[in-house]
Amino acid sequence: MKFETALIHAGQEPDRQTGSVNVPVYQTSTYKQDGIGKDRGWEYSRTGNPTRKALEECIAALEGVKHGLAFASGLAAETAVLGGLLKKGDHVVAGDDLYGGTYRLFEKVFRNWGLDIAYADSRDPASFRKAMRRNTRLVWAETPTNPLLNITDIAAVAEIAHKGKALLAVDNTFATPYFQRPAELGADIVVHSSTKYLGGHSDVIGGLLAIKDKGVFEAVKFYQNAAGAVPGPWDSWLTLRGIKTLAVRMKAHEANAFALAGFLRGHPAVSKVFYPGLEEHPGYTLASEQMEGFGGMVSFELGGGRAAADRFFRKLRVFCLAESLGGVESLACYPAAMTHASIPEKQRLARGITAGLVRLSAGIENSEDLLRDVEGALD
Repeated sequence: MKFETALIHAGQEPDRQTGSVNVPVYQTSTYKQDGIGKDRGWEYSRTGNPTRKALEECIAALEGVKHGLAFASGLAAETAVLGGLLKKGDHVVAGDDLYGGTYRLFEKVFRNWGLDIAYADSRDPASFRKAMRRNTRLVWAETPTNPLLNITDIAAVAEIAHKGKALLAVDNTFATPYFQRPAELGADIVVHSSTKYLGGHSDVIGGLLAIKDKGVFEAVKFYQNAAGAVPGPWDSWLTLRGIKTLAVRMKAHEANAFALAGFLRGHPAVSKVFYPGLEEHPGYTLASEQMEGFGGMVSFELGGGRAAADRFFRKLRVFCLAESLGGVESLACYPAAMTHASIPEKQRLARGITAGLVRLSAGIENSEDLLRDVEGALD
């Protein structure tokens, strides 16, 4: 089954009882049992729900693995990976250019639980190799990264992780399985904030995992049920609805991102543009090899710092200043005070998240309107 077909049909066969073409919303918390120990495959919706199961089967198929799990948010999915697979004293190596919420989860929650966490240069496999220890059990990477669009060599880092008997988890939120499938490059776990491109309409919060190994899947599934941070059936249904149009949306997101990156590259108010589709981007060659496209996210740096950023955001009319990304509407974000505010300023600056950094999520509007809006805000 080709990818575009899987978007419509994977895990989403017509309902056997009624013939409904769309997966029904099973809005129920519990299920009738025919006797003690004789359920019909379902017992309680925290443990499993048919609508959620369709979503879980769908993400597994899209990422090319056997197992999928759905959660109430992307951070709930991340929590299940760490909580379900690791124990006190285990060591984690993570790329240093991380979403601020992931950093907060690592540093403010799991470090307090006894995990030891080290950070490697997201762009350099040798840095991951150097950070590995005998007790390293998990390697964590985002690619492209948030918000600087750095590219991590998935195959190289997977080899390093596996040589050290560790698992590799890759956050594939920015690329989506339309542009990148980390499991094919060696990742053991693929992570998504389905709030973003998979849902695609800024109307649902969710997280997804795609997992290769049955044993790893069973351990994380146990945690999913025990901790209970699962999506309801309506959230699952909305995400499935969004996934159906992922292919056509990602083409439009990418086309608009290319147009924006090209325009920004030549504007005198912009000192630097971060987009892996630009040939001068340091990760361009690697992105061209391990991705099938470059995505819809563009970041850039304004030479005037916070004051210039304030002026830029005030003058926008089509782009909306807001958290999140990946919706059909174009969004603008100020990472230093929004998505990455939980990272201490000294560390933000060391990673390149400056006072002048702006992150754009290119929507699917007409490109001329987006370019005109950004041009007006920069003038």
